Amino acid sequence: MKIVDISEFYSPTGGGVRNYVDQKFKAAARYGHSLTVIAPGTKNGIEKREGGKLVWVETPQLPFDRNYRMFWRAEDVWRILDDDAPDVIEGSSPWRGGWIAARWQGAAAKMLFMHADPVAVYPQTLLSGLMSPSTIDKLFGWYWSYLRSLNACFDGCVVSGSWLAARFANHGLHNLHVVPFGVETAWFGPGLRDNALRSAMLEKCGLGPDAALLVNIGRHHPEKRVGTAIDAVTIAQKSRPIGLYIIGDGLIHARVLAKAARASHVHVAGWVKDRATLARMIASADALLHCSSAETYGFVVAEALCCGTPVIVPNAGGAGDLAADGYAQTYPPGNANAAARAILEILGRDREKLSIAALEAGKSRVGDIENHFEKLFAVYVRAAQSKRSRLAAINSRIAMVS
Repeated sequence: MKIVDISEFYSPTGGGVRNYVDQKFKAAARYGHSLTVIAPGTKNGIEKREGGKLVWVETPQLPFDRNYRMFWRAEDVWRILDDDAPDVIEGSSPWRGGWIAARWQGAAAKMLFMHADPVAVYPQTLLSGLMSPSTIDKLFGWYWSYLRSLNACFDGCVVSGSWLAARFANHGLHNLHVVPFGVETAWFGPGLRDNALRSAMLEKCGLGPDAALLVNIGRHHPEKRVGTAIDAVTIAQKSRPIGLYIIGDGLIHARVLAKAARASHVHVAGWVKDRATLARMIASADALLHCSSAETYGFVVAEALCCGTPVIVPNAGGAGDLAADGYAQTYPPGNANAAARAILEILGRDREKLSIAALEAGKSRVGDIENHFEKLFAVYVRAAQSKRSRLAAINSRIAMVS
């Protein structure tokens, strides 16, 4: 099967999307599929990859984030689609790339992949202190109407969880396919816990080994609410010594650095690109403090569970969907005081019992990324077969009439 992914947010300096697409190339090779990823770039070009190829299309830069660019001329992408003649097209964003996929006139099955919930990422993050999520959803009814129009142009829509499928269905989207994400579980495990590394991380926070260590990991973007994490630890550490070790970089990194400089016992490490080191850091923390409620799937939360690391997360979104009482404390999104209480509550519980429960959840609730691609490609194979059958029936009726 030939698959083309019109990947609007693939960037050589990106994070999650780049890592996911790189994994998809390898999975395509394992399952015998050919994958072409079309991405916006600084110039036109082709890179051969295991399992297919990455095709760069020269495009303008996004004005608000220099890491990303946007598709412009649809014809530039359509020419690649014409040459590839794919069985399935994946539109992996609801913006320009999605519409370019939707409006191509070829015979491929068209699948929309909703990697994000834009209402949760932007308005529900920025307006969280002013309005309830349901009120914001109503205020952005125009967006849901827009998304319904886009969804109607595709043969199916892939989402990462049943809770997200229910949310989208409630707003009128149809032909939804639930394909849960997963993580590279082989990288993560409780045996990676390293007391020497834990002490070194606490030392960066200006604390000794008797203090509690929390980690926060992710892009520095408003939806991640890193400021909430800093505020929560600043409040909680008045009751006991707590260090917050922040791993990440991004659009608002300068703001994160400035806020951290005014907070006690907070260290901003930037990106940790070595995955083995990152896994050891997650396993060595006493808990993961996560503040985004806008993610469709909590990747770093899932990785923490596989390490047996307890989590403190909002009670909404993909992160909240992975939480349970045995290994997690939850709090209302964006509420630093409630997050501080959750921190103190989880640090007052038995760490060994929490770790055992987290590890069990990692085994039962977190799938391996291999399972994700197996299910995704199976959905695409069925979509391609269904599209071919429908086209054959149409052609048969046309032949009978003529």
